[in-house]
Amino acid sequence: MTMTHNQWQALPQLLTEFSKLTEAFIQSSNSRPVAGRDIAPPDLTLTESGIEFESLIEVFSKQVVPNLSTSIGPRYWGFVTGGATPVATFADWLVSTYDQNVSKGDGSIATSIERQAIRWLTELFDLPASFDGLFTTGATAANYLGAVIARQFAGHQQGINVAEDGAFGLEVEVFCATPHASMIKALGLAGLGRNQITRIATQVGNEATDIAALESALATSNAKGKVVIASAATVTGTNFDDLMQIRRLCDKHQAWLHVDAAFGIFDRLVSGSEGRTKGLEFADSITLDAHKWLNVPYDCGIFLTRHLHYLVESCDVPAPYLVTSKADPDFFSMGVENSRRFRALPVWMSLLAYGKDGIRQWVSKNIAQTKQLADWFADSPDYELVYYGELNVVLFKPSGKDDAATTALLHAINADGRIFVSPGSWQGQKVIRAALSNWQTEQVDLDIAKSALTELAKAL
Repeated sequence: MTMTHNQWQALPQLLTEFSKLTEAFIQSSNSRPVAGRDIAPPDLTLTESGIEFESLIEVFSKQVVPNLSTSIGPRYWGFVTGGATPVATFADWLVSTYDQNVSKGDGSIATSIERQAIRWLTELFDLPASFDGLFTTGATAANYLGAVIARQFAGHQQGINVAEDGAFGLEVEVFCATPHASMIKALGLAGLGRNQITRIATQVGNEATDIAALESALATSNAKGKVVIASAATVTGTNFDDLMQIRRLCDKHQAWLHVDAAFGIFDRLVSGSEGRTKGLEFADSITLDAHKWLNVPYDCGIFLTRHLHYLVESCDVPAPYLVTSKADPDFFSMGVENSRRFRALPVWMSLLAYGKDGIRQWVSKNIAQTKQLADWFADSPDYELVYYGELNVVLFKPSGKDDAATTALLHAINADGRIFVSPGSWQGQKVIRAALSNWQTEQVDLDIAKSALTELAKAL
């Protein structure tokens, strides 16, 4: 097939090759190395006239696919990574096929599907109907919107419309204990400054905010605008801030409360709204990440707020051909992008297909599996259980070894290919971090991991 005009005539061939590649990759995801080993780009040159489709498929199949990670699989335990379910994968295929621009509600049902998906997410997590928002490229973009909307709020407190007139003369102090790296990045992008964060002490032995320290910092601050960044599950220790107490302090000191709940919000499915995320419903804005524990394809974050007008003020597009309704604003006036893909569809289909119970089941299963792994580390002569935050992340290291040995073991584990984990730091020491958030992970995967870890510890 020559890649010229009338290419859709070759749709049957495209679908055949797509089916072959997809089926081969998914079926091999349990048996191939979890991480790619030769990640340098293929030795190719850009040609004037292109290559035949058959040659393109051959190059891709032989030089690219073998070195992709199988992050969709059950033993990719780095970062906090879900693996797209069959329904979510199917939906994502359709997203590319239908190629909808979900920026305005004109001419397509896609925009209203996104609005419905947002409503269903608030129901899934037992949040008040006062929350509204949109899908983003991920938690980083959602945290950026959190910083922007908090900045707009602080501006209004000082008689400044930041979106219209800039941040000249704006005073904002940001308070947080253990912010995610994406939150620090977002504060820099929003002009609030990565190095201007007032760091709050953590509780002894974990990463949660020390409430007394936060209260003292807020009380002694002379800033006209205050923003508190809280965590519903920190990325390393999976510790939860006391959101009820933090909300009380924010009310007392007229501070904005943004909660990064990228994956910790899923605790509400197993512990309920009175559990470790109690008070999340009183946040001013929330970051979620669907390509983590909701197990939909990258990229898919969510930003929610109870103060949509600040978001629209910050993101509205002043173009005559893009006039939006103030009563029901379009998505291009609520986020970073004007043009937006239909990334809500995999979430919408997943929520319909699996329901609350289906999602709750795989979350509960991953938590139980992580507890089993933590217990194994605690009993192993080769490993030290450094910390288990009772959710889906466990921190470990080789028993009695220093940081250099921990780093060497991390590299050996990932090079071995049976599982994939990521580095971390805990209480001043290097650790290895395993995060289980894939719907496919089963007992056999834990057994494979234990065998690999035992062999590698003894080899090193």
